[in-house]
Amino acid sequence: MTSSSEKNPSHDELLAQAFRDNAPQPDIAEPSDEPTTGELDLAERNAFRRVTKDTNIRAEDTTDGYEVEYRKLRLEQVILVGVWTEGTVAEVEATMAELAALTETAGADVVEMLYQKRDRPDPGTYIGSGKVRELADIVQATGADTVVCDGELNPGQLSALERALNTKVIDRTMLILDIFAQHAKSKEGKAQVSLAQLEYLYTHTRGWGGNLSRQAGGRAGSNGGVGLRGPGETKIETDRRRIRTEMARLRKELKSMKTAREVKRSRRQESVIPQIAIAGYTNAGKSSLINAMTGAGVLVEDALFATLDPTTRKAELSDGRQVVFTDTVGFVRHLPTQLVEAFKSTLEEVLAADIMLHVVDGSDPFPLKQIEAVNKVIYDIVKETGEEAPPEIIVINKIDQADPLVLAELRHVLDRDNVVYVSAKTGEGIKELTARVELFLNSQDAHVRMLVPFTRGDVVARAHAQGTVREEEYTSEGTVLDVRLPQVVARELDEFVTEHVS
Repeated sequence: MTSSSEKNPSHDELLAQAFRDNAPQPDIAEPSDEPTTGELDLAERNAFRRVTKDTNIRAEDTTDGYEVEYRKLRLEQVILVGVWTEGTVAEVEATMAELAALTETAGADVVEMLYQKRDRPDPGTYIGSGKVRELADIVQATGADTVVCDGELNPGQLSALERALNTKVIDRTMLILDIFAQHAKSKEGKAQVSLAQLEYLYTHTRGWGGNLSRQAGGRAGSNGGVGLRGPGETKIETDRRRIRTEMARLRKELKSMKTAREVKRSRRQESVIPQIAIAGYTNAGKSSLINAMTGAGVLVEDALFATLDPTTRKAELSDGRQVVFTDTVGFVRHLPTQLVEAFKSTLEEVLAADIMLHVVDGSDPFPLKQIEAVNKVIYDIVKETGEEAPPEIIVINKIDQADPLVLAELRHVLDRDNVVYVSAKTGEGIKELTARVELFLNSQDAHVRMLVPFTRGDVVARAHAQGTVREEEYTSEGTVLDVRLPQVVARELDEFVTEHVS
């Protein structure tokens, strides 16, 4: 007879299996005993997947007449609900599939999915009374723990749905905030997520029953009656006051962190090493692209918002030039306003770069929608900060999994001079992308000829380290260099420049 422990593996065994299934495959063939930083992050993340415990007694688990009680680990069961107001069936199904991916990333299991065709969401219950009754039957039949709505619900809609369904109801914004709360690692990232959650909670704070107020009216009298005279502050006002106090504390904390971050950024900008920002839709393969170009070992996971904290990696291009790659948080359609505000400091890393690689998931059914969503957020940041967005190269990733018809549409719509098609997984197109980056950086450099005395070997070494030396020869007067240098370096070494090459 098979024992209960054999049929129900322990929590540690489940985590170990999840790690084996999701661990990124190394690009090199030689095995290594040392796990990469990405593998360690992935193992830690899987260890914190939320589960609920369910205690049951089963007849087959009885031994010698004694009933054996056991605990079965299971993911939270979720039903997805959407409202179809515009677009085609394929577009609304793609939106619901993205909501399902968000739910799974949060650590839940989707058991049912439904959406309704409406001109606009119902102001009272989001989906209308008839659909609410249908949804209540589904909740009861499936035993679902949570209902997730694909939109931002107001407090009245949340209360109405929870009363009608007798289960927990959350919206898309709350779901994304939950994912961010699970995945943030740095102190600044956690503070940003906390601030975003409090800003959302402030507008969705609800009072409950008799705890709502310390006041009374009507026949109790204008002053509240016996036992009800007090400061007149309701429970909801108290909650909001505490939330405001905590938000002020977090903003002050983030402001102090911003100073330290700006100091680090100014040091990088003073450096002549080019800054390359990797931006794009969530799960488009930004971290995989950095690994393919640099071998950095950044966390790679087939999940939305795998990267929340900016990751900076130094690398060397094939022409010997050193560059710095910065991996940023991913974007998503209908990104909550609170998150855009909280992560603005992180997204400003994109504006500070010399060039931006805009990564797009080519395997997505509607990649142009991804590009539109990313451009909207970047435009909002540019508009508010007054800075200019850096030049961009659009990188269509995952072409090994993409639909040929979708790729054909992209080739027809997008400007060919600004687009590269790659697969970070197979390495296809990576050399072309690297060459395109090198070509752009070279176009920003000063092309000069220099005559350096033999006594100034440090200048020659600097030209090799910070520029691209095309030719080098030795004469009786010194070392002659044909070199491309960053404009700042070229101005600093102007005394050795003999010719500016066009």
